[in-house]
Amino acid sequence: MRLHLVRHLAPLVDAGVCYGRTDLGTDPAKQLLALPALRAALPLAAPFYSSPLRRCAVLAGALGGPVLLDARLAELDFGTWEMQPWDAIPRAEIDAWAGDVAHYRPGGGESVADMAARIAAFYSDIVATGTSQAVVICHAGAIRLLTARAAGMDVQAMAQAAAAHPHRIGYGEIVTLDCV
Repeated sequence: MRLHLVRHLAPLVDAGVCYGRTDLGTDPAKQLLALPALRAALPLAAPFYSSPLRRCAVLAGALGGPVLLDARLAELDFGTWEMQPWDAIPRAEIDAWAGDVAHYRPGGGESVADMAARIAAFYSDIVATGTSQAVVICHAGAIRLLTARAAGMDVQAMAQAAAAHPHRIGYGEIVTLDCV
């Protein structure tokens, strides 16, 4: 199976704000500009899956046919950190997270290991469909975890791999994986 993972477009939020699970939209004019290149690069006849968050679901709907929204594709829940400026979050909490990125629950929300478990379940289900390819509109965190799972990692290894390196996945970027 070939998975085409698309990161959502830039959300409408101020720079420097933590926004993981917050349901933010994107600029409609920028979406119109991005659509031709995305349509040209993606197999539009393939099944489409999307995070239910607006920044993904709206883009998925604009790209083509029916979209299956799957809550397992949502971004990490940062709990009380959501919509807070990063520099307003107490340094001790940031340090605690940095000390165990895979298992710490930022803001009392969700750990990367929790997210890895739901992403692994999604991956297993989509591979089991037997389709030759699919398009998944989601978030940088989900893309990093899906990439780790496609490399054969278990949930703990996925969480460690995703937590070990900062992402460099651009808004609207497509990452294509060949899965076994």
